[in-house]
Amino acid sequence: MVARPTIHDVAKAAGVSVATVSKAINGRDGVAPATLTQVMNVVEELGYASSLVATSMRRRQTNVIGVLVAEFEPFAVQLLQGVSTALQNTRYDVLAYAGSVSAGEHLGWERRSLSRLGGTLIDGAIIVTPTTTPAHATVPIVAVDPHAGPKGTSTVSVHNHDGARAAVEHLISLGHRRIGHLRGRTDLESAHQREEGYRRALRDAGIAFDPALVVDGGYRAADSTAGAHHLLALPARPTAIFAANDQSAIEMMRIAAERGLRVPHDLSVVGFDDVPEAASHDPQLTTVRQPLHEMGRIAVRVLLGMLDDGAPEHVRLPAELVVRSSTAAPAR
Repeated sequence: MVARPTIHDVAKAAGVSVATVSKAINGRDGVAPATLTQVMNVVEELGYASSLVATSMRRRQTNVIGVLVAEFEPFAVQLLQGVSTALQNTRYDVLAYAGSVSAGEHLGWERRSLSRLGGTLIDGAIIVTPTTTPAHATVPIVAVDPHAGPKGTSTVSVHNHDGARAAVEHLISLGHRRIGHLRGRTDLESAHQREEGYRRALRDAGIAFDPALVVDGGYRAADSTAGAHHLLALPARPTAIFAANDQSAIEMMRIAAERGLRVPHDLSVVGFDDVPEAASHDPQLTTVRQPLHEMGRIAVRVLLGMLDDGAPEHVRLPAELVVRSSTAAPAR
């Protein structure tokens, strides 16, 4: 195992003191231009990296933005790409951190993550779908699709209710009347808003709500399997399904195929999010598009504004129905 170069190795190779190296890499005055160039060339050649924690303690800033997620699933990855794009040509780097992997659960991952990173490793945090947002964090926070909706700290979200309503209205316009709902995580406000949008579309069309057609699906494929089987095993099964996210919708299509049902001939399916797998699936998934890259970019803008002493913001973007080949009129 090759030892990492130290500040003493840099000083020796550059022919200067450790104090001079420290001044050079930390951008302090008192280093001649030629010496600075010499030191930084050696830093590059040796691959030396000073301690981020030690540097942050001296400067009280790290120039690092943390993106905190429960896990690296497609929704979070798309947002992360938007964040990364927005931070190009700025002084900030990105630290992506999955907070519930080791714990194996969602509860409390936000507080654990912030307590480990805030104030020493990151200057601010973008937290993706937090179930709770700490009221007294050590760094500025922007919550994306937060559990509690647009209140408290800065938030970025979409009109979940309107997007879900549009999805179900699309199915109704095709002639479906028995429409199931594979709902999302019950601890997230977005899931409640999507279920309410589903119910509102039925109400507006004069279709009676049937609680037997609504089952828990979570927001992960593995959590949706049992619910998908339950809906398709009903004596009078639904002719269409609105799933609370794309992963659940894709799992619904897999279960339908297992049971010998063809999508969309025997069953229409609509998702929510528009992750890349939605367009690449066969059949392509009709879904409600969240502008995930744009949400990531806006979260960066809001957070950088807060770091410059700006006020918190609550940004809510429209959700767009994208019709593909997983929906059609019910078979007669």
